[in-house]
This record gives sequence, structure tokens and C-alpha cells, in this order.
Amino acid sequence: MATIFRTWSYQYPWLYAAISAIATLGVGGETRFHQLPLEGLELTPDSKILDLCCGGGQATQFLAQKSQQVTGLDASPVSLKRAAKIAPTAEYVQSLAESMPFADGVFDVVHTSVALHEMTEPQLEQIFQEVYRVLKPNGIFTLIDLHQPRNPLFWPPLAIFLWLFETETAWQLIKTDLVNQLEKIGFRECKQMFYAGGSLQVVQAKK
Repeated sequence: MATIFRTWSYQYPWLYAAISAIATLGVGGETRFHQLPLEGLELTPDSKILDLCCGGGQATQFLAQKSQQVTGLDASPVSLKRAAKIAPTAEYVQSLAESMPFADGVFDVVHTSVALHEMTEPQLEQIFQEVYRVLKPNGIFTLIDLHQPRNPLFWPPLAIFLWLFETETAWQLIKTDLVNQLEKIGFRECKQMFYAGGSLQVVQAKK
């Protein structure tokens, strides 16, 4: 169960930015954090990239440095307005991730950053199916999100963070085998990498 800090983090962008800066210190800072899910990907200015659940555009701005064809999708109009200010070259679409208004096989890459832990299990399944649908053949789904720590020293800070800022869906996600779920839908060549004592995971999967 989250506290009032979760509400404040959504209401006050400066607080969210401060939390993000502190949370990413374990991997070398926010810039490094946003580079992790992009490592090994061959991105060009013409790559069509979807930043799924883009929020206020914290990751979108890094994607826009790689490609001129970035689309940010989020359900919150307030978040999309914030994203457009920090990543103005991207296009933005207001929609639920479970029912995206795109044709089949549109994107080379679908990216999402610390958003899946906000979703229930049924939502996750629907989102993964939608991601598979909108990706081109051989397209890549890449994500970074929370994970159950492998190093016990990372349990206390993660538990405090989840208690203060997250809900039960985050606790569920850190125990979820995302690779297994993606493979059931049809993704292949799934790679899973761990950072910050295993409390962060990056998963890349090919359609």
C-alpha cells in the first residue's frame, strides 16, 4: 500500500525528478539508466520507436536523440503535455496501452520504462499482446523495470521505495517471470539482464 508520497510524486514534477535521480544512482545516474534498455539495439534516425506509457517524457527525450520517428503513448493528458515540453520532436498519442490505436506491424522498437509494475496481471497480458501486434516482424520490445533483488543488501531500499511510492501491483511484478510471459505470446530470443543487485531488470525480446 502506497503513502501520500505517491500522490505527491504525481502532483509535483520536481519531486518525481528528485526521486528518479536518487533511484537511479545504483546504475550510474539517470542518463545511464535510460541507456540500459537501448544497449545492443541498432537504432537509426529512421527507426520507428514507440515509447509505451511514456509518462512525462523522461525516457522519450533519450529516444528522440536516437530517432526522428518517436511516438510517446500514455493514458494521461497531463503527462503527455509535460512530455511534449521536454521532448518536443516526438509525436504523442493519448491511449491505454492495452488497446493501442495503431495498425499491425508499425514499429521497429517498442520501449517502456518502469511502467509495467503499475499494471495488474490481466493488463500485462493484454499489453504484451498489443506490443506484439504493433511490432514489425523482427521488431524489438525492450523494457526496464523492477525485479526481486538477488543481492539481499538491495532488499531494504527497494522495500522502502515500494512501500512509499507503489501499490500491490509492483510487489506482484517483481515476482513475475516476464520472459516466460513474453515467450508464451510468441516473442523469441528473449534476453534478461540484471542491475543494482538484481533490483532492476532489462528484458529485450524479438517478434
